[in-house]
Amino acid sequence: MFVAACLDAFPDLWPEVEAAVAALQLGSEAACRLVPHQDGVLTGHRFNVAAEAAHALPDHAHDHPHGHHHRHEHDDHGPHHHHGAHRAWGEIRSQIESAALDRTVTGHAVGIFALLAQAEAEVHGVAEDAVTFHEVGAVDSIIDIVAAALLITRLDATRWTSAPLPLGGGRVRTAHGLLPVPAPATALLLRGLETIDDGIAGERVTPTGAAIARYLLASHAPAVNGARRLRATGTGFGTRVLRGLSNCLRVLAFDEAEAVAGAFDYAHRQLCVITFEVDDQSAEDLTHGLDHLRALDGVHDVLQSVAFGKKGRLATHVQVLVAPERLDDAIAACFTETTTIGLRHNIVQGVALVRRFEEVDVGGRAMHVKAVTRPDGSVTGKTEAGDVAAEPGHVARTALRRAGEAAALTRLAQTSKRG
Repeated sequence: MFVAACLDAFPDLWPEVEAAVAALQLGSEAACRLVPHQDGVLTGHRFNVAAEAAHALPDHAHDHPHGHHHRHEHDDHGPHHHHGAHRAWGEIRSQIESAALDRTVTGHAVGIFALLAQAEAEVHGVAEDAVTFHEVGAVDSIIDIVAAALLITRLDATRWTSAPLPLGGGRVRTAHGLLPVPAPATALLLRGLETIDDGIAGERVTPTGAAIARYLLASHAPAVNGARRLRATGTGFGTRVLRGLSNCLRVLAFDEAEAVAGAFDYAHRQLCVITFEVDDQSAEDLTHGLDHLRALDGVHDVLQSVAFGKKGRLATHVQVLVAPERLDDAIAACFTETTTIGLRHNIVQGVALVRRFEEVDVGGRAMHVKAVTRPDGSVTGKTEAGDVAAEPGHVARTALRRAGEAAALTRLAQTSKRG
């Protein structure tokens, strides 16, 4: 359903999906179609894959564990009959890697399929290379996953989020008989992701769908709560009919707020704010810890101020500003670098003036100046503190800083006149 939903939202990508599937050279027996669909309530598309047994590999003796494999869209399956034909994970990986695909598409496809192989290996207690997939299911999922990889590459989203995934219930029929829902591999892939039991039975998320979800949601970036621009929406249908509920996946694609052109330039942005208090760590050690926090990738700033805690104890209030996609790393660092045992975090909306960076020469010394245009049209600059830190004396440092700023602003004014 992921592929169908994305293509419903961005139908112009269908020729590229067809080309990517053709590059796999699976033969005419393995074909895919994008089919318009409506269930009486909603309209959208279905991504149909027809993988015939005629394309199966020759029978061979084996004692490998088999992947309990299901189509991404399917919520109910009949038994697989072609027990003699299987594909090893290594063979599937080689086929994807040898196909004439964009390197990024190949990387996404192998990454998703590797999660599937890891889950099956854990289910059966064997090495990943010992996992084999039933032929028809394997071809189905190769096409599904490569198509998904192509779309992931072309959409190039900065963030993927999801509502809680439905667990389903009951039993699903596989080549190994009836298995509980969610299927064992699916349950492993859903670990750590938000799920919900909505009381509707059946296989609501297949192993392939769970692998795609886990691959996209692995960073656990928090949901975006601020203003966004809705760019496109798409609906992808599965084959199973659910009573009183459309069996579909909906994709919403948003554009980030962009810089606004005018008398001055600014950009909307989102930040995560982490706050906590420390009252049992020495000032010297806390300074080192906060310096380590400042150096962490994705951290914009670390602020500290004096606070009074329980029983009037003097404490340090710490505030960390971090990019949403690095929130988990920053939280871990807070617990590692300080003695706090609890913290708070939330997402805030911010507006920042667009920075320009100038390097100027002042008396043979390289100075780096950050400049912005204010709403009244004036341009201001600030010299990087590190560039003047070695200068002895407050008066000398101030003079050097101002000289750097004046040189940078003069250059910017000259550049503006020439433009």
